[in-house]
Amino acid sequence: MRIAELEQRTGINRHTLRYYEKEGLLLEVIRGDNNYRDYPEKAVERVTMVSQLKALGFSLREIRDLLNALRSDSMDCEQGAQLMAEKKAAVDQRIRELKQVSRMLGEQQRRLEASAEAQRNGRDCIR
Repeated sequence: MRIAELEQRTGINRHTLRYYEKEGLLLEVIRGDNNYRDYPEKAVERVTMVSQLKALGFSLREIRDLLNALRSDSMDCEQGAQLMAEKKAAVDQRIRELKQVSRMLGEQQRRLEASAEAQRNGRDCIR
C-alpha cells in the first residue's frame, strides 16, 4: 500500500510515518522501481502499536528495542512482563499526580466561583 493509504488507515500523518521509518520502527517498507514506498499490510499493525505505546509513555527508543526484540524473538516472556510492569508503574504514578492536580484545580475553581458570587452581590472578592 502507498503512504496515503497507510496514513488514512492509521490516522498518522505521512511525515510521522517517514520519521518512524527513518528511526527504524518500520523496517518492512519496500521501495519500488519508481522509488515509491510500498508498505505491507503488517505496517498498519506496527504503526498502531507504535502509536499506542507512545501514548502509554514509551520512548521511541524503547519502542524500537521492543519491536526489534519481537522481530528477532530475542525477548523472552519474563523480560516483556518486566518491561510492561515498569511502564504500568510509571502510568499509575502519573495518574496519581494528575488526580492531585485535578483536586487542586477543583479547589481553586470553587474559590473563584465563590469570589465571583461575592462580586455579583457587591462584596469584596474572597482571597
